[in-house]
Amino acid sequence: MLGVSKSFPGVRALDHVDFSVEAGEVHALMGENGAGKSTLIKIMTGAVSRDEGELRIGGQPVEFGSPGEARAAGVSAVYQEVNLIPTMSVTKNLTLGRQPRRFGLVSWRGASAIARERLKRLKIDIDVERSLGSYSLAVQQLVAIARALEDDTRVLVLDEPTASLDANETELLFQILRDLKARGIAIVFITHFLDQVYKIADRISVLRNGRLVGTAVAAELPRLKLISMMLGRELEEAEERLEAGPHGAKGEPILVAEGVGRRRVMAPFDLSLKPGEVVGLAGLLGSGRTAVAKLVFGATRPDSGASKSASRQ
Repeated sequence: MLGVSKSFPGVRALDHVDFSVEAGEVHALMGENGAGKSTLIKIMTGAVSRDEGELRIGGQPVEFGSPGEARAAGVSAVYQEVNLIPTMSVTKNLTLGRQPRRFGLVSWRGASAIARERLKRLKIDIDVERSLGSYSLAVQQLVAIARALEDDTRVLVLDEPTASLDANETELLFQILRDLKARGIAIVFITHFLDQVYKIADRISVLRNGRLVGTAVAAELPRLKLISMMLGRELEEAEERLEAGPHGAKGEPILVAEGVGRRRVMAPFDLSLKPGEVVGLAGLLGSGRTAVAKLVFGATRPDSGASKSASRQ
């Protein structure tokens, strides 16, 4: 992608951005929300047209008028939300719109064979006649990747693929990506998880306010430098907060939750938050992180305890 620009009413989403990904490479695309990542990959995959710039594949200029044209040229995308149908079988999801036919009718035996072959390429062995929704999110994500991969796929775009996966599921996905790399497929990897970037990416490009800040080899880019590129400033403020105390914040709590809970949703818990402090809620899927946030925010009414916040000055 050379000099790619895109504007929406009142917004310059991309400003002459250059971006490239090589065969057999995982290239991480980083940036804060609103940096332009989504617009860039939508142009890359034919979902949005660009105002300026040029796209090339293998050195040859290309024009994509739709995602279908991008897929025909070997560029496919898998998004954070699995865009498949959970109530349908894995076979039907993998062959939807592409079912083999015999005498004018769909050959489900042939479709099952195609589904198994697609999954075999990714070293996935599951029952393709079971409904997709009966499998874990990790398996559903891998099925989505299997559907995106055609025989002539050259570029695979993954937008926040690990957002809903735990550590073991993420490692399974990364093993698949390493296998795809070995097959010469170029992978664009978008995520907010720095640990994952340094574990899987070969190069990193950073966008900020619609502009390319820079591109570097992952092994040669310190994490603090990467964060500074994304934020546009050094981390002096964070260092000052750390010097303020063991929790990086001083003063009386601005928010206090005491014994807040709801039957069959969340056991009673205590939580306090001071000005200038970040409190992390960590846990596996289903552990109650979202329930805590909703109870503190008031989206879910608690049946025990109370939350108190300091009045605005």
